[in-house]
Amino acid sequence: TVIMKENLEELNQRGLASGYPVILGGAALTRAYVEQDLHEIYEGEVRYARDAFEGLRLMDALIAVKRGVPGACLPELKKRRVPTQATAQVLQADEERGAVRSDVAVDNPVPAPPFFGTRVVKGIPLKEYASWLDEGALFKGQWGLKQNRTGEGPTYEELVETEGRPRLRGLLDRLQTENLLEAAVVYGYFPCVSKGDDLILLDERGNERTRFTFPRQRRGRRLCLADFFRPEESGETDVVGLQVVTVGSRIGEETARLFEANAYRDYLELHGLSVQLAEALAEYWHARVRGELGFAGEDPAVMEDMFALRYRGARFSLGYGACPNLEDRAKIAHLLQPERIGVQLSEEFQLHPEQSTDAIVVHHPEATYFNAGGRA
Repeated sequence: TVIMKENLEELNQRGLASGYPVILGGAALTRAYVEQDLHEIYEGEVRYARDAFEGLRLMDALIAVKRGVPGACLPELKKRRVPTQATAQVLQADEERGAVRSDVAVDNPVPAPPFFGTRVVKGIPLKEYASWLDEGALFKGQWGLKQNRTGEGPTYEELVETEGRPRLRGLLDRLQTENLLEAAVVYGYFPCVSKGDDLILLDERGNERTRFTFPRQRRGRRLCLADFFRPEESGETDVVGLQVVTVGSRIGEETARLFEANAYRDYLELHGLSVQLAEALAEYWHARVRGELGFAGEDPAVMEDMFALRYRGARFSLGYGACPNLEDRAKIAHLLQPERIGVQLSEEFQLHPEQSTDAIVVHHPEATYFNAGGRA
């Protein structure tokens, strides 16, 4: 998000803004941020698209306006819902009194980790995490398997059996035969406490090592990710897990080769599979962490329930609603040193290889995914 802002300012400085409308999207963005904050600084048109389909509609509108089509116009900009002055004063007063903590329990048992610090695990066999592959996300989200809109032809279930699973088995066999996977994990446990909206990681002497500041919901339960850990004033120390997983660079090199060779279908299928395998590895290792913390016995017996996240705790990846600040990746990288498994952090705070993911692992029974932040 910082780089996007800098790029818009650069387009302004080069006098290009009037000729280049910009469409922005992605997990770390909100419509209000793009269409209010970024629109205010950009001298041309800038709009938010939640997905590729909205992006195409915006492109149609932009071209129609440029060609002077009668009645053509761009959609109205999203207006941020700003709290009334009275509401804002109440929020400020609550925050000054430190009374904004949510109703998340603070008496849940704190599990004992098997170690503090970090460990590296390399050479994880595909069979260990393949069962965590979410076929629905792969077939529907990545490969686009769906029934014809008219309702004619094979159903989605039939497409899965005739196209999806056979293709998946073939690709998994190829990944094994050609040794394209280099699954590895670096993870660790760290003592911690919370203070307001901050999660403070401690060293072995109890001194602050680093801290993460998370946004808090303005309404509802007023959740903040820090609330899932013991408050500093309790006198107790909690534990947080951090992990970075990757399926390696070889599979990314192969997808790049397919793209350059114009083998787009093969590229899309392999790329989609590689992304989902990284996610499967992350889920598999999260399950290992639950086992090491002693509550894996609470996991559901059916894998579909696992995919529906009906287990204790949560794995929060950077860039999403509860922890949107991608710059926090630098703190995780400093603690875990993911270069030990071949993962680098770019200046834009992106993980390379692309088929890698990081996470803050929370053990609290009430931990759940939510959107936070002050933007509506």
